[in-house]
Amino acid sequence: MPAKPRRPMLWIVSALSALWAVGCESPAPRDAHALAFQAPQNWSSNGHFAEPAATGWLAAFNDQNLTILVQQGLRDNFDLKSATARVDAAREQAIIAGSGRWPQLSLTPGYQRAKTNIGGENSEYGAFTAMFNLSWELDVWGRIKAGQQAAETEAEAAGDDYRAAQLSLAARIAQAYFEFGEARLQAAVAAQSVKDRGVIVDLVRGRFNRGLTRGLDLRLVLTDLANSEAQLAQARNDVQLIGKRLQTLLGRYPAADPVKHDGANEFDSALSLPQPPTTLSAGLPAELLDRRPDVVAAFKRLRAADSRLESAEKALLPRVTLTGAGGTSSAALTEIIDPRAAAWNLAAGLAQPLFTGGRLQAEIRLNEAKVQEAYNQYQSVALNAFREVEQVLAAEAWLRTQEQALREAVEQTEASRKLAVYSYRQGLIEILTLLDSYRSTLNAQSAHLAVQRQLLNNRINLYLALGGAV
Repeated sequence: MPAKPRRPMLWIVSALSALWAVGCESPAPRDAHALAFQAPQNWSSNGHFAEPAATGWLAAFNDQNLTILVQQGLRDNFDLKSATARVDAAREQAIIAGSGRWPQLSLTPGYQRAKTNIGGENSEYGAFTAMFNLSWELDVWGRIKAGQQAAETEAEAAGDDYRAAQLSLAARIAQAYFEFGEARLQAAVAAQSVKDRGVIVDLVRGRFNRGLTRGLDLRLVLTDLANSEAQLAQARNDVQLIGKRLQTLLGRYPAADPVKHDGANEFDSALSLPQPPTTLSAGLPAELLDRRPDVVAAFKRLRAADSRLESAEKALLPRVTLTGAGGTSSAALTEIIDPRAAAWNLAAGLAQPLFTGGRLQAEIRLNEAKVQEAYNQYQSVALNAFREVEQVLAAEAWLRTQEQALREAVEQTEASRKLAVYSYRQGLIEILTLLDSYRSTLNAQSAHLAVQRQLLNNRINLYLALGGAV
């Protein structure tokens, strides 16, 4: 007995059911802590850094003027305003990506005028028209939704980029503020050195006039004075360069003298370098993946790439669409709004891609490659974040050791300089020894200021590396 043919409707339902099962499959959710490398349980620098990570780090410096400058920078900096615009653009892009899930309706009003000649008789008539078109793709498999999710996740990543830009700007302002303070202190040290060298020149010139020393000694001290004056000029140039950079970060025009510039009196307090905050806590390494904004943004871009791949794969499935068209035409404008005069048609269709020249398959492979790119980029950003924290924590101890040694060097060179002046007056040492004592004092003071500022920069780098809120 011959087999009964399968009913076409049953076959279609079975096929659609199978496609529904395939189309509704979504990729497994990502785990931000699933890294390609082994992250430690605690930071390798020291176990006591496992305390909760610091937040609100700006207040820890206890400098009201610094706080004011950072707040002004966060409000007026043009790069940060550009980042705000990028967030807005990304959010609108997400709306555009999701618009395909809704019906698309357009109205085309018009007026037609025609003239005919039938049987030698001319006739002329006009008509108003109001035509509409409707199209709607039913997102049965979630293809459009996946693209919308990708755009929304990208918008969230743009928000994290903005937060990272805020932290970076606050850190750069704080570092430039302390760098400006160091530059002013370096200029003050150089100015004092010029004054001290002038005293030595007067001393040697007096001895030379009395025939107690050689002309060579006078030439040497004059050369040393000229060199110290050149160092002072360089130090003062550094002040104006750093001051202009700081003003630019604040969104201000770089004035000739930022200290005297209207509204910039808060620069005055940058004539001293504070000690870094005593509390040093970095939290646990695993917390970094959820707290640091650039790492969070990289992970969200990986998730967005997954959604785009999902959308590309579902492009192979049939598309169910509804289309409609209609309108009215009347010689009288008031009659085109009469619904009884409207003519319309509505149709439903099913489109299954059969041959696209390999375009759809290539788009899938393209998005698979982008997923791999985003995955490796996330691993790289996370690894770099761990490196930065470890690096800053390790540098803290060495910089403190260096600062203590240079502080001792400043005290010793200052004592030796005073002793050298006394010894030279008594004729016990040569002029070169005296000049060397002055150079040693200047170098030690300059190096000590530099390492003090490096300690502050290092602490700011720690807060930035941890993603701590301002």
